[in-house]
Amino acid sequence: MPTINLVQAVNQALREEMRRDERIVILGEDVGKDGGVFRATEGLYEEFGENRVIDTPLSESGIIGTAIGMAIYGLNPVPEIQFLDFIYPAFDQIVTNLAKLRYRSGGQYSCHLVVRAPYGGGIKGGHYHSQSSEAYFCHTAGLKVVIPATPYDTKGLLLSSIRDKDPVIFLEPKKIYRSVKEEVPEGEFTVPIGKAKLAREGSDVSIIAYGAMLHVALEAAETARKNGVDVEVLDLRTLIPLDIDAVLATVKKTGRVIIVHEAPKTGGFGAEIAALISEKAIEYLKGPIIRVAGYDTPFPYTLEEFYMPSVPRIMKAIDKLMQY
Repeated sequence: MPTINLVQAVNQALREEMRRDERIVILGEDVGKDGGVFRATEGLYEEFGENRVIDTPLSESGIIGTAIGMAIYGLNPVPEIQFLDFIYPAFDQIVTNLAKLRYRSGGQYSCHLVVRAPYGGGIKGGHYHSQSSEAYFCHTAGLKVVIPATPYDTKGLLLSSIRDKDPVIFLEPKKIYRSVKEEVPEGEFTVPIGKAKLAREGSDVSIIAYGAMLHVALEAAETARKNGVDVEVLDLRTLIPLDIDAVLATVKKTGRVIIVHEAPKTGGFGAEIAALISEKAIEYLKGPIIRVAGYDTPFPYTLEEFYMPSVPRIMKAIDKLMQY
């Protein structure tokens, strides 16, 4: 079984699925001859040709609008937005048309497509290449939002997303595109959408995270272990639909909760998780729910390491909770 990184897992999933299903079409900026800015689509143009791997103009609205038309007429498009930060010109197409078409047609039209986009900081990209705006799409009924954290889950979840009947926003944590590696089977396998994964078992504190922050949480958990604190880490993998049962299970087990994400704290998806815990499991809590998140500022270039959640910031939250 080969050991590959996350961006290779994306490429492998797309390649294998395109071989299986000729309806799948990839489109986006530089995805064809150049293989994408992160090389996620490298080699696909050569294998499948210009009719299935399409280099588009620099028009996010045009990319998504074209993909919607393709989907309505029976194709299975996988458009790439080069950076999640660039998606806003296509926001109206996504929330007004894509997310609502199946509902407003009474199920007569299935408008399924997968919007892939790298998101988050960690590559010194500055405030136009580092944003984490997943909460916008979580707020939009009709969309599924998937964020893998490992190569295995990336391939399995991307295959599940391509085969799903609903539109999916598939966000890839570019910080760990090449730094995280693991064994990933060649050939077909899927990871179910809507199921979280217990990445580390523990008894004292629960950390709930997703994307690149999973690995920061795991590092913090190991640091806490050396200090005598047993930390459990839950990888959400999918934000919408959320695996609320897995969230409640870890909350009831430890009674102490820290939620970690890169997005700004105010209105971030961590707020929704905290609200659900308060509604459904407040009697199990031994202390306040703590969010370790990005700050409510534009993403800074020179202060990136201070903006993003870190092991010291998570350790501070652990120490605070253990004092209750």
